[in-house]
Amino acid sequence: MSRLKVHRPSTFVSQIFEMMKTRFLIIFFTVFFSAVLFAQDNSKHLKIDEAVAAAVANNDAVKLASLDEQMATTRYQQTNAVYLPQVGVSYTAFSTNNPLNAFGFKLQQKSITQADFNPALLNHPSGTPDFTTKLEVQQPIINADMFYQRKAAAKQIEFYQLSSQRTKEYISFETQKAYLQLQLAYDGEKVLVEALQTAKAAQQSVENYFNQGIIQKSDVLNAKVHAGNVESQLSSAKSNIANASDYLSVLMGRPLGTIYTIDKPLQLDKALVDTVNVLPASRADLKAMEKAMEGYDLMIKSSQKSYLPRLNAFGSYQLNDSRMLGFGAGAYLVGIQLSWDIFKGNRTKNTIALQNLEKKKIAQQLEQEKSKGQSAISQAKRKLDESSYLISQQTLAIEQSSEALRVLQNRYSQGLVTTNDVLMSQTQLSQQQLNYAQAVFEHNLSVLYLQFLTTTNNK
Repeated sequence: MSRLKVHRPSTFVSQIFEMMKTRFLIIFFTVFFSAVLFAQDNSKHLKIDEAVAAAVANNDAVKLASLDEQMATTRYQQTNAVYLPQVGVSYTAFSTNNPLNAFGFKLQQKSITQADFNPALLNHPSGTPDFTTKLEVQQPIINADMFYQRKAAAKQIEFYQLSSQRTKEYISFETQKAYLQLQLAYDGEKVLVEALQTAKAAQQSVENYFNQGIIQKSDVLNAKVHAGNVESQLSSAKSNIANASDYLSVLMGRPLGTIYTIDKPLQLDKALVDTVNVLPASRADLKAMEKAMEGYDLMIKSSQKSYLPRLNAFGSYQLNDSRMLGFGAGAYLVGIQLSWDIFKGNRTKNTIALQNLEKKKIAQQLEQEKSKGQSAISQAKRKLDESSYLISQQTLAIEQSSEALRVLQNRYSQGLVTTNDVLMSQTQLSQQQLNYAQAVFEHNLSVLYLQFLTTTNNK
Protein backbone atom coordinates (compact mmCIF):
# COMPACT_ATOMS: atom_id res chain seq x y z
CA MET A 1 0.00 0.00 0.00
CA SER A 2 1.23 3.54 -0.74
CA ARG A 3 1.27 6.36 1.71
CA LEU A 4 -1.32 9.05 1.19
CA LYS A 5 -0.21 12.52 0.32
CA VAL A 6 -1.25 15.41 2.54
CA HIS A 7 -4.36 16.98 0.99
CA ARG A 8 -4.94 20.63 0.47
CA PRO A 9 -7.56 22.00 2.90
CA SER A 10 -10.12 22.76 0.21
CA THR A 11 -9.73 19.32 -1.34
CA PHE A 12 -9.98 17.63 2.06
CA VAL A 13 -13.21 19.44 2.96
CA SER A 14 -14.79 18.55 -0.37
CA GLN A 15 -13.80 14.90 0.09
CA ILE A 16 -15.39 14.80 3.54
CA PHE A 17 -18.56 16.33 2.13
CA GLU A 18 -18.65 13.76 -0.67
CA MET A 19 -18.09 10.94 1.82
CA MET A 20 -20.97 12.13 4.02
CA LYS A 21 -23.27 12.51 1.02
CA THR A 22 -22.40 9.02 -0.22
CA ARG A 23 -22.96 7.49 3.20
CA PHE A 24 -26.35 9.21 3.47
CA LEU A 25 -27.41 7.86 0.07
CA ILE A 26 -26.30 4.36 0.98
CA ILE A 27 -28.21 4.44 4.27
CA PHE A 28 -31.31 5.86 2.57
CA PHE A 29 -31.43 3.23 -0.16
CA THR A 30 -30.60 0.46 2.28
CA VAL A 31 -33.52 1.44 4.52
CA PHE A 32 -35.80 1.93 1.52
CA PHE A 33 -35.11 -1.43 -0.08
CA SER A 34 -35.18 -3.17 3.29
CA ALA A 35 -38.67 -1.78 3.87
CA VAL A 36 -39.78 -2.93 0.41
CA LEU A 37 -38.39 -6.41 0.91
CA PHE A 38 -39.88 -6.65 4.37
CA ALA A 39 -43.30 -5.79 2.96
CA GLN A 40 -42.94 -8.43 0.25
CA ASP A 41 -41.51 -11.35 2.21
CA ASN A 42 -43.36 -13.75 4.42
CA SER A 43 -42.23 -12.42 7.80
CA LYS A 44 -43.85 -12.70 11.19
CA HIS A 45 -43.00 -11.40 14.64
CA LEU A 46 -42.38 -14.16 17.16
CA LYS A 47 -41.97 -13.93 20.92
CA ILE A 48 -39.94 -16.55 22.74
CA ASP A 49 -42.85 -17.55 24.99
CA GLU A 50 -45.10 -17.98 21.94
CA ALA A 51 -42.48 -20.15 20.25
CA VAL A 52 -42.10 -22.41 23.29
CA ALA A 53 -45.86 -22.79 23.75
CA ALA A 54 -46.37 -23.64 20.06
CA ALA A 55 -43.52 -26.18 20.08
CA VAL A 56 -44.73 -27.94 23.23
CA ALA A 57 -48.24 -28.15 21.76
CA ASN A 58 -47.40 -29.14 18.18
CA ASN A 59 -43.97 -30.75 18.01
CA ASP A 60 -43.93 -34.26 16.58
CA ALA A 61 -41.70 -35.61 19.37
CA VAL A 62 -44.19 -34.38 21.97
CA LYS A 63 -47.08 -35.96 20.06
CA LEU A 64 -45.25 -39.28 19.89
CA ALA A 65 -44.53 -39.15 23.61
CA SER A 66 -48.21 -38.43 24.25
CA LEU A 67 -49.18 -41.46 22.14
CA ASP A 68 -46.83 -43.66 24.19
CA GLU A 69 -48.55 -42.37 27.33
CA GLN A 70 -52.00 -43.14 25.92
CA MET A 71 -50.89 -46.62 24.85
CA ALA A 72 -49.60 -47.33 28.37
CA THR A 73 -52.93 -46.23 29.81
CA THR A 74 -54.78 -48.54 27.42
CA ARG A 75 -52.53 -51.46 28.34
CA TYR A 76 -53.30 -50.82 32.00
CA GLN A 77 -57.02 -50.82 31.27
CA GLN A 78 -56.60 -54.24 29.67
CA THR A 79 -55.60 -55.59 33.08
CA ASN A 80 -59.11 -54.90 34.37
CA ALA A 81 -59.67 -58.51 33.33
CA VAL A 82 -58.02 -59.46 36.64
CA TYR A 83 -61.27 -58.46 38.39
CA LEU A 84 -63.99 -58.33 35.75
CA PRO A 85 -65.88 -61.40 34.46
CA GLN A 86 -65.70 -62.65 30.91
CA VAL A 87 -69.10 -63.30 29.30
CA GLY A 88 -69.77 -65.05 26.00
CA VAL A 89 -72.86 -66.12 24.06
CA SER A 90 -72.91 -68.77 21.34
CA TYR A 91 -75.50 -70.43 19.09
CA THR A 92 -74.54 -73.80 17.57
CA ALA A 93 -76.32 -76.20 15.22
CA PHE A 94 -75.54 -79.94 15.28
CA SER A 95 -76.71 -83.03 13.46
CA THR A 96 -75.39 -86.55 14.07
CA ASN A 97 -76.20 -90.28 13.83
CA ASN A 98 -73.57 -91.15 16.42
CA PRO A 99 -75.44 -93.29 19.00
CA LEU A 100 -73.93 -91.62 22.04
CA ASN A 101 -74.30 -88.05 20.79
CA ALA A 102 -77.78 -88.62 19.37
CA PHE A 103 -79.05 -89.94 22.70
CA GLY A 104 -77.25 -87.12 24.49
CA PHE A 105 -78.91 -84.50 22.30
CA LYS A 106 -82.32 -85.87 23.22
CA LEU A 107 -81.38 -85.86 26.89
CA GLN A 108 -80.30 -82.19 26.66
CA GLN A 109 -83.56 -81.41 24.82
CA LYS A 110 -85.47 -83.26 27.57
CA SER A 111 -87.37 -85.17 24.89
CA ILE A 112 -86.58 -88.81 25.83
CA THR A 113 -89.52 -91.24 25.53
CA GLN A 114 -89.93 -94.98 26.23
CA ALA A 115 -89.50 -95.71 22.53
CA ASP A 116 -86.02 -94.12 22.55
CA PHE A 117 -84.77 -97.09 24.62
CA ASN A 118 -85.41 -99.49 21.76
CA PRO A 119 -82.00 -101.16 21.17
CA ALA A 120 -82.41 -100.83 17.41
CA LEU A 121 -82.89 -97.04 17.73
CA LEU A 122 -80.14 -96.74 20.32
CA ASN A 123 -77.62 -98.55 18.14
CA HIS A 124 -78.70 -97.14 14.79
CA PRO A 125 -80.27 -93.69 15.29
CA SER A 126 -81.27 -91.57 12.35
CA GLY A 127 -79.81 -88.07 11.93
CA THR A 128 -80.57 -86.19 15.15
CA PRO A 129 -80.46 -82.37 15.11
CA ASP A 130 -79.64 -80.10 18.06
CA PHE A 131 -79.69 -76.32 18.25
CA THR A 132 -77.82 -74.98 21.29
CA THR A 133 -77.92 -71.47 22.72
CA LYS A 134 -75.26 -71.02 25.41
CA LEU A 135 -74.34 -68.24 27.83
CA GLU A 136 -70.91 -68.64 29.50
CA VAL A 137 -69.40 -66.63 32.38
CA GLN A 138 -65.85 -66.86 33.77
CA GLN A 139 -65.00 -64.94 36.94
CA PRO A 140 -61.38 -64.56 38.16
CA ILE A 141 -61.09 -64.98 41.95
CA ILE A 142 -57.44 -65.36 42.91
CA ASN A 143 -54.73 -64.80 40.28
CA ALA A 144 -51.75 -63.39 42.17
CA ASP A 145 -49.49 -63.14 39.12
CA MET A 146 -52.06 -61.09 37.19
CA PHE A 147 -52.52 -58.81 40.19
CA TYR A 148 -48.81 -57.84 40.11
CA GLN A 149 -48.89 -57.50 36.32
CA ARG A 150 -51.60 -54.90 36.80
CA LYS A 151 -49.42 -53.00 39.26
CA ALA A 152 -46.52 -53.16 36.81
CA ALA A 153 -48.76 -51.73 34.08
CA ALA A 154 -49.62 -48.83 36.39
CA LYS A 155 -45.88 -48.13 36.84
CA GLN A 156 -45.52 -48.12 33.07
CA ILE A 157 -48.06 -45.29 32.89
CA GLU A 158 -45.97 -43.27 35.35
CA PHE A 159 -42.84 -44.04 33.32
CA TYR A 160 -44.35 -42.70 30.09
CA GLN A 161 -45.84 -39.68 31.85
CA LEU A 162 -42.40 -38.72 33.13
CA SER A 163 -40.83 -39.46 29.75
CA SER A 164 -43.42 -37.24 28.09
CA GLN A 165 -42.70 -34.48 30.58
CA ARG A 166 -38.96 -34.68 29.87
CA THR A 167 -39.63 -34.60 26.14
CA LYS A 168 -41.58 -31.37 26.59
CA GLU A 169 -38.74 -29.93 28.66
CA TYR A 170 -36.24 -30.83 25.95
CA ILE A 171 -38.39 -29.35 23.17
CA SER A 172 -38.79 -26.18 25.26
CA PHE A 173 -35.00 -25.96 25.65
CA GLU A 174 -34.38 -26.67 21.97
CA THR A 175 -36.91 -24.01 20.94
CA GLN A 176 -35.32 -21.39 23.18
CA LYS A 177 -31.92 -22.37 21.82
CA ALA A 178 -33.21 -21.95 18.24
CA TYR A 179 -34.65 -18.56 19.19
CA LEU A 180 -31.23 -17.51 20.52
CA GLN A 181 -29.63 -18.73 17.27
CA LEU A 182 -32.08 -16.55 15.36
CA GLN A 183 -31.13 -13.64 17.63
CA LEU A 184 -27.45 -14.29 16.92
CA ALA A 185 -28.16 -14.30 13.18
CA TYR A 186 -29.94 -10.94 13.44
CA ASP A 187 -27.11 -9.51 15.54
CA GLY A 188 -24.65 -10.63 12.88
CA GLU A 189 -26.78 -9.08 10.15
CA LYS A 190 -26.95 -5.79 12.03
CA VAL A 191 -23.17 -5.66 12.44
CA LEU A 192 -22.56 -6.52 8.80
CA VAL A 193 -25.13 -4.00 7.49
CA GLU A 194 -23.30 -1.26 9.37
CA ALA A 195 -19.95 -2.62 8.19
CA LEU A 196 -21.17 -2.66 4.58
CA GLN A 197 -22.38 0.94 4.82
CA THR A 198 -18.98 1.96 6.12
CA ALA A 199 -17.17 -0.12 3.50
CA LYS A 200 -19.22 1.35 0.65
CA ALA A 201 -18.62 4.87 1.91
CA ALA A 202 -14.90 4.15 2.20
CA GLN A 203 -14.84 2.66 -1.30
CA GLN A 204 -16.51 5.74 -2.74
CA SER A 205 -14.08 7.99 -0.93
CA VAL A 206 -11.08 6.00 -2.16
CA GLU A 207 -12.39 6.12 -5.73
CA ASN A 208 -12.72 9.90 -5.45
CA TYR A 209 -9.16 10.15 -4.17
CA PHE A 210 -7.96 7.97 -7.02
CA ASN A 211 -9.78 10.11 -9.61
CA GLN A 212 -7.91 13.11 -8.21
CA GLY A 213 -4.62 11.26 -8.51
CA ILE A 214 -4.00 11.26 -4.78
CA ILE A 215 -3.80 7.48 -4.26
CA GLN A 216 -2.94 4.42 -6.34
CA LYS A 217 -5.16 1.91 -8.13
CA SER A 218 -4.26 -0.82 -5.61
CA ASP A 219 -6.02 1.16 -2.85
CA VAL A 220 -9.22 1.20 -4.90
CA LEU A 221 -8.98 -2.53 -5.53
CA ASN A 222 -8.42 -3.24 -1.84
CA ALA A 223 -11.48 -1.17 -0.93
CA LYS A 224 -13.60 -3.05 -3.48
CA VAL A 225 -12.38 -6.43 -2.23
CA HIS A 226 -13.15 -5.40 1.34
CA ALA A 227 -16.69 -4.29 0.42
CA GLY A 228 -17.23 -7.49 -1.54
CA ASN A 229 -16.17 -9.62 1.41
CA VAL A 230 -18.57 -7.79 3.69
CA GLU A 231 -21.38 -8.27 1.16
CA SER A 232 -20.67 -12.02 1.08
CA GLN A 233 -20.75 -12.20 4.86
CA LEU A 234 -24.02 -10.26 4.92
CA SER A 235 -25.54 -12.72 2.43
CA SER A 236 -24.51 -15.58 4.71
CA ALA A 237 -26.05 -13.79 7.67
CA LYS A 238 -29.37 -13.50 5.83
CA SER A 239 -29.21 -17.21 5.02
CA ASN A 240 -28.59 -17.92 8.69
CA ILE A 241 -31.75 -15.98 9.56
CA ALA A 242 -33.76 -18.04 7.08
CA ASN A 243 -32.26 -21.30 8.34
CA ALA A 244 -32.92 -20.43 11.98
CA SER A 245 -36.49 -19.43 11.12
CA ASP A 246 -37.07 -22.73 9.30
CA TYR A 247 -35.75 -24.69 12.27
CA LEU A 248 -38.13 -22.82 14.57
CA SER A 249 -40.97 -23.66 12.19
CA VAL A 250 -40.02 -27.34 12.33
CA LEU A 251 -39.98 -27.28 16.12
CA MET A 252 -43.37 -25.54 16.24
CA GLY A 253 -44.92 -27.84 13.64
CA ARG A 254 -45.52 -24.99 11.19
CA PRO A 255 -44.90 -24.76 7.41
CA LEU A 256 -41.42 -23.69 6.32
CA GLY A 257 -40.65 -20.41 4.60
CA THR A 258 -41.66 -17.87 7.25
CA ILE A 259 -38.96 -15.40 8.32
CA TYR A 260 -39.43 -14.61 12.00
CA THR A 261 -38.59 -11.27 13.53
CA ILE A 262 -37.81 -11.18 17.24
CA ASP A 263 -38.08 -9.04 20.32
CA LYS A 264 -35.20 -6.91 21.50
CA PRO A 265 -32.06 -8.98 22.12
CA LEU A 266 -32.22 -11.20 25.19
CA GLN A 267 -29.47 -11.51 27.77
CA LEU A 268 -30.46 -13.96 30.50
CA ASP A 269 -29.45 -13.27 34.07
CA LYS A 270 -26.61 -15.45 35.30
CA ALA A 271 -28.09 -15.25 38.80
CA LEU A 272 -30.85 -17.62 37.65
CA VAL A 273 -28.42 -20.54 37.85
CA ASP A 274 -25.59 -19.26 40.04
CA THR A 275 -26.64 -21.53 42.91
CA VAL A 276 -26.96 -24.63 40.70
CA ASN A 277 -24.26 -27.18 41.46
CA VAL A 278 -25.86 -30.59 41.97
CA LEU A 279 -27.94 -32.75 39.66
CA PRO A 280 -31.47 -33.03 41.12
CA ALA A 281 -32.60 -36.60 41.75
CA SER A 282 -36.18 -35.60 40.96
CA ARG A 283 -35.50 -34.74 37.31
CA ALA A 284 -38.21 -36.27 35.13
CA ASP A 285 -36.00 -38.61 33.08
CA LEU A 286 -34.23 -39.89 36.20
CA LYS A 287 -37.55 -40.47 37.95
CA ALA A 288 -38.78 -42.29 34.83
CA MET A 289 -35.88 -44.72 35.05
CA GLU A 290 -36.66 -45.30 38.73
CA LYS A 291 -40.26 -46.07 37.79
CA ALA A 292 -38.99 -48.53 35.19
CA MET A 293 -36.99 -50.31 37.91
CA GLU A 294 -40.05 -50.42 40.15
CA GLY A 295 -42.00 -51.90 37.25
CA TYR A 296 -39.39 -54.64 36.87
CA ASP A 297 -39.68 -55.41 40.59
CA LEU A 298 -43.41 -55.96 40.14
CA MET A 299 -42.93 -58.08 37.02
CA ILE A 300 -40.47 -60.25 38.93
CA LYS A 301 -43.04 -60.67 41.70
CA SER A 302 -45.65 -61.54 39.09
CA SER A 303 -43.42 -64.26 37.67
CA GLN A 304 -42.76 -65.59 41.16
CA LYS A 305 -46.48 -65.64 41.97
CA SER A 306 -47.14 -67.69 38.84
CA TYR A 307 -45.84 -70.67 40.85
CA LEU A 308 -48.97 -70.38 43.02
CA PRO A 309 -52.30 -72.01 42.10
CA ARG A 310 -55.09 -69.99 40.50
CA LEU A 311 -58.71 -69.98 41.61
CA ASN A 312 -61.46 -69.07 39.13
CA ALA A 313 -65.22 -69.54 38.97
CA PHE A 314 -67.18 -70.40 35.87
CA GLY A 315 -70.82 -70.93 34.93
CA SER A 316 -73.01 -71.47 31.93
CA TYR A 317 -76.69 -71.60 31.01
CA GLN A 318 -77.65 -73.67 27.97
CA LEU A 319 -80.84 -74.00 25.88
CA ASN A 320 -81.31 -77.00 23.57
CA ASP A 321 -83.99 -77.69 20.98
CA SER A 322 -84.48 -79.91 17.94
CA ARG A 323 -85.82 -76.94 16.00
CA MET A 324 -83.89 -73.97 14.67
CA LEU A 325 -84.44 -70.91 16.83
CA GLY A 326 -86.11 -73.12 19.35
CA PHE A 327 -85.37 -72.67 23.04
CA GLY A 328 -87.13 -75.66 24.54
CA ALA A 329 -84.96 -77.09 27.34
CA GLY A 330 -82.67 -75.12 29.65
CA ALA A 331 -79.97 -76.15 32.12
CA TYR A 332 -77.16 -74.51 34.02
CA LEU A 333 -73.67 -75.51 35.06
CA VAL A 334 -71.57 -73.69 37.68
CA GLY A 335 -68.29 -74.51 39.32
CA ILE A 336 -64.98 -73.38 40.82
CA GLN A 337 -61.64 -74.40 39.35
CA LEU A 338 -58.35 -74.58 41.23
CA SER A 339 -55.45 -74.95 38.77
CA TRP A 340 -51.76 -75.26 39.50
CA ASP A 341 -48.95 -75.30 36.95
CA ILE A 342 -46.36 -77.32 38.84
CA PHE A 343 -43.61 -77.40 36.23
CA LYS A 344 -43.22 -75.30 33.07
CA GLY A 345 -39.90 -76.61 31.84
CA ASN A 346 -37.92 -73.94 33.81
CA ARG A 347 -39.57 -71.21 31.71
CA THR A 348 -40.65 -69.22 34.77
CA LYS A 349 -37.24 -69.56 36.40
CA ASN A 350 -35.45 -68.24 33.32
CA THR A 351 -38.02 -65.45 32.91
CA ILE A 352 -37.26 -64.24 36.45
CA ALA A 353 -33.51 -64.38 35.78
CA LEU A 354 -33.94 -62.32 32.59
CA GLN A 355 -36.09 -59.73 34.37
CA ASN A 356 -33.46 -59.36 37.10
CA LEU A 357 -30.77 -58.74 34.48
CA GLU A 358 -32.94 -56.15 32.72
CA LYS A 359 -33.51 -54.39 36.04
CA LYS A 360 -29.75 -54.32 36.70
CA LYS A 361 -29.22 -52.84 33.25
CA ILE A 362 -31.69 -50.04 33.98
CA ALA A 363 -29.97 -49.40 37.34
CA GLN A 364 -26.60 -49.15 35.60
CA GLN A 365 -28.00 -46.79 32.97
CA LEU A 366 -29.46 -44.63 35.74
CA GLU A 367 -26.08 -44.30 37.45
CA GLN A 368 -24.46 -43.54 34.12
CA GLU A 369 -27.05 -40.86 33.38
CA LYS A 370 -26.50 -39.27 36.79
CA SER A 371 -22.74 -39.14 36.22
CA LYS A 372 -23.18 -37.64 32.76
CA GLY A 373 -25.68 -35.11 34.11
CA GLN A 374 -23.36 -33.98 36.90
CA SER A 375 -20.49 -33.66 34.45
CA ALA A 376 -22.68 -31.64 32.07
CA ILE A 377 -23.59 -29.26 34.90
CA SER A 378 -19.93 -28.68 35.73
CA GLN A 379 -19.07 -28.04 32.09
CA ALA A 380 -22.02 -25.67 31.64
CA LYS A 381 -21.01 -23.73 34.76
CA ARG A 382 -17.48 -23.30 33.40
CA LYS A 383 -18.88 -22.28 30.02
CA LEU A 384 -21.13 -19.73 31.69
CA ASP A 385 -18.21 -18.19 33.62
CA GLU A 386 -16.13 -18.14 30.45
CA SER A 387 -18.87 -16.45 28.39
CA SER A 388 -19.49 -13.87 31.13
CA TYR A 389 -15.79 -13.01 31.07
CA LEU A 390 -15.80 -12.85 27.26
CA ILE A 391 -18.75 -10.45 27.27
CA SER A 392 -16.85 -8.00 29.45
CA GLN A 393 -13.70 -8.44 27.37
CA GLN A 394 -15.52 -7.98 24.07
CA THR A 395 -17.28 -4.89 25.38
CA LEU A 396 -13.87 -3.38 26.12
CA ALA A 397 -12.49 -4.59 22.78
CA ILE A 398 -15.34 -2.90 20.89
CA GLU A 399 -14.65 0.38 22.65
CA GLN A 400 -10.95 0.13 21.88
CA SER A 401 -11.52 -0.90 18.25
CA SER A 402 -13.98 1.97 17.73
CA GLU A 403 -11.48 4.45 19.12
CA ALA A 404 -8.67 2.94 17.01
CA LEU A 405 -10.80 3.26 13.87
CA ARG A 406 -11.64 6.86 14.68
CA VAL A 407 -7.95 7.71 15.13
CA LEU A 408 -6.97 5.94 11.91
CA GLN A 409 -9.69 7.71 9.96
CA ASN A 410 -8.39 11.05 11.21
CA ARG A 411 -4.81 10.10 10.30
CA TYR A 412 -6.00 8.79 6.96
CA SER A 413 -7.59 12.14 6.15
CA GLN A 414 -4.18 13.69 6.84
CA GLY A 415 -2.37 11.20 4.61
CA LEU A 416 -0.50 9.58 7.47
CA VAL A 417 -1.79 6.00 7.13
CA THR A 418 -2.68 3.75 4.22
CA THR A 419 -6.10 2.67 2.99
CA ASN A 420 -5.28 -0.87 4.05
CA ASP A 421 -4.76 0.28 7.65
CA VAL A 422 -8.25 1.77 7.77
CA LEU A 423 -9.85 -1.27 6.13
CA MET A 424 -8.13 -3.61 8.58
CA SER A 425 -9.33 -1.49 11.47
CA GLN A 426 -12.90 -1.57 10.16
CA THR A 427 -12.68 -5.35 9.82
CA GLN A 428 -11.33 -5.63 13.34
CA LEU A 429 -14.24 -3.61 14.75
CA SER A 430 -16.81 -5.72 12.91
CA GLN A 431 -15.13 -8.91 14.13
CA GLN A 432 -15.18 -7.70 17.73
CA GLN A 433 -18.87 -6.88 17.43
CA LEU A 434 -19.57 -10.35 16.03
CA ASN A 435 -17.49 -11.89 18.83
CA TYR A 436 -19.58 -9.97 21.36
CA ALA A 437 -22.81 -11.30 19.84
CA GLN A 438 -21.37 -14.83 19.96
CA ALA A 439 -20.37 -14.40 23.60
CA VAL A 440 -23.89 -13.24 24.50
CA PHE A 441 -25.30 -16.27 22.69
CA GLU A 442 -22.98 -18.64 24.59
CA HIS A 443 -23.91 -16.95 27.87
CA ASN A 444 -27.65 -17.27 27.24
CA LEU A 445 -27.30 -20.83 26.01
CA SER A 446 -25.34 -21.82 29.12
CA VAL A 447 -28.07 -20.39 31.37
CA LEU A 448 -30.78 -22.24 29.42
CA TYR A 449 -28.81 -25.49 29.42
CA LEU A 450 -28.25 -25.34 33.17
CA GLN A 451 -31.96 -24.76 33.67
CA PHE A 452 -32.70 -27.77 31.44
CA LEU A 453 -30.19 -29.97 33.28
CA THR A 454 -31.63 -29.08 36.69
CA THR A 455 -35.36 -28.93 35.98
CA THR A 456 -37.15 -30.91 38.68
CA ASN A 457 -40.25 -33.05 38.44
CA ASN A 458 -43.18 -31.19 40.02
CA LYS A 459 -45.62 -34.11 39.86
